[in-house]
This record gives sequence, C-alpha cells and structure tokens, in this order.
Amino acid sequence: MQRLTGKVAMVTGAAAGLGLAIVRRLVDEGATVIATDIDVAKGQAAVADLARTRFLPLDVRDETQWQAVTATIVADGLTLDALVNNAGITTMGSIEALSYAQFRHELDIDLCGVFLGCRAGITAMKGRGGSIVNMSSASGLKADADLAAYNAAKAGVTLLTKSVALHCAREKYGIRCNSVHPGAIHTEMIDKVMAQVADPEALYRSFVDRHPIGELGRPEDVAAIVAYLVSDEARFATGAEFVIDGGLTL
Repeated sequence: MQRLTGKVAMVTGAAAGLGLAIVRRLVDEGATVIATDIDVAKGQAAVADLARTRFLPLDVRDETQWQAVTATIVADGLTLDALVNNAGITTMGSIEALSYAQFRHELDIDLCGVFLGCRAGITAMKGRGGSIVNMSSASGLKADADLAAYNAAKAGVTLLTKSVALHCAREKYGIRCNSVHPGAIHTEMIDKVMAQVADPEALYRSFVDRHPIGELGRPEDVAAIVAYLVSDEARFATGAEFVIDGGLTL
C-alpha cells in the first residue's frame, strides 16, 4: 500500500523498538520520514538504509531542541503532515518504592515530552491540517501496583490527547490527535524492564499470562495502527483511544 505518498512524518524515539518499526512502516507506505532520538549514533545507524528518511537528534524533554528540529524541517523545504510522539521509558516501582526523582524523570519523558511534541506539531501543521499520534499504553487505561510512574504518565497522555483533539477541532486547524494503547510488545524496552527485577523470567511469564491472546505483541502490530492514523483513511478519527493489547484491558 502507498497510502502515505507525498506525506512528511516525524517520529520520536525512532532508534529502536516501536519507533523504528513505525518509521519502516511509514516509509513502506510512501512517506518521507524525519526520525529522531536522543541516541544519535544508534538512530543514525538504524535508519541508514531507509529511503526518504533523515535522522535528527532530539531530547523530547528539551523545548529548544523541538524548535531546532522543526526549524530544520522547514529549512529543508518540507511541510510536516504527521507527528508520532513515541519516545518513552518504563520505570518499575510502586508508590513506596519509587523515588521522587524517578517519578519526575518518567513524567518528563513520557508526558512532558508529548506535551512539547503536540505544541510543536500544532505550530507546524495548523492551517494545513495533519495528524498527531501519541503513544500511550494499556497502562494508561489499567493500573498496576508496580507501575505507579508509568501509569501516571500514560494516563496523562490519554487525556492530554483528548484535550489537544478538542482544541484543534475548536480552532478549525484540521489537525487530528489520537492515542495508541499497546499491551506488552516484545522490544528492547521489555528487556530493560526485566533487567530492573530479581526474577526477569518470572516477570516475562507474567506479561504473557496477562494477555488473553496468549502472547506478546510485535512492533509491526502497533506500526500498522499508526500508519492508518497518519493516513487520510482516518480523517474522521480524533481524540480516540486505539487499543492493541491482546485483550489485556478486557
């Protein structure tokens, strides 16, 4: 399919995992993609063999870096049609186990980074229209005692998305904003989460057992939903929660 021919999309957290899978899917469907990540060497290597793809460094917590990236896109003669706010981390810990610094760090990346991205995306797209896709999580809909910071951040993304969608609709910007809610997807992030606990194998089994479908998702599963939301086929979808979680939240 070539649903995205002629469109320019920006993806954060694109060096690996979901972000890289999303970049590849958007390119496969014809888009020109600006791939960004805080890990410059890894990001550059990840997209080196992809057509119509350029890597730019970005720490999503830094407002000045957002401004620099969007300015570079304009300087290159490109107009942004879609933004995928994918960059994120997962910190394990209950309300008593987490330090305040850990909690703030999680929110700075997973929630404040999305806030800055939405503002930058609106500035770039208002008046022409476009699509913002925010990566939330099944954990933004269902709580876990040991994911206090992650739950808070992803729940914030869920409602922030709806607020952005309503604002853009009220202002007649032509910008849609939706959230995507994956269950556990087997990426490098899962490996990082397992490294935080004493029995990683038991944690992995628990991840699988929580999904009625009987397995973890693949990055490609999520990338397919994002490609739809970026495309014109999703013209009537805004402020919605797109859940792809193997039945986890049922």
